[in-house]
Amino acid sequence: MSEADDTFETMHVAKKKWKVITAYYSCYNALYSILMRCGIKCEIHDCSLNLMFLINGFKTDDVLFLESLKDDRINVQYYLKDIELNDETFVKAFVFKCKHVLNTLNQNDIECIRKKVLDLVGNI
Repeated sequence: MSEADDTFETMHVAKKKWKVITAYYSCYNALYSILMRCGIKCEIHDCSLNLMFLINGFKTDDVLFLESLKDDRINVQYYLKDIELNDETFVKAFVFKCKHVLNTLNQNDIECIRKKVLDLVGNI
C-alpha cells in the first residue's frame, strides 16, 4: 500500500500522460496490496482486475473504473494518445476503498478469497 500512496502523491504533480499512468498504478498497487495480503501473486493485470469480483467491498463499477483507467494508461503510454485524467476524485476514492478493504480483511475473508481463486483455477 505504501507504493500506492507514493504513486498517488506523484500523480498530483505529474502532467499529461504521466498523470494517467501514475493514477492507474496508484489504483493497481492499492488493489495488488489486497491480493498480496491474501497470498495471491498475479502478474497479469487483467487477471488481477477480474479478481476484484471475488473480494467483498468491490462492485462492478469499481472493476469498470479500473479497466477504463488501464485502457487509458495503455493508450497514452504505448500508443501516444492524448488522454488526460479529468478527475482525481475517483482515483482517491478507489485507493481509499482498497485501504478500507485491506484494513478490514480477517483470516476468514482471506481463506474465502483463496478458496474462490482455487475454485476458478480448478475450472480452467
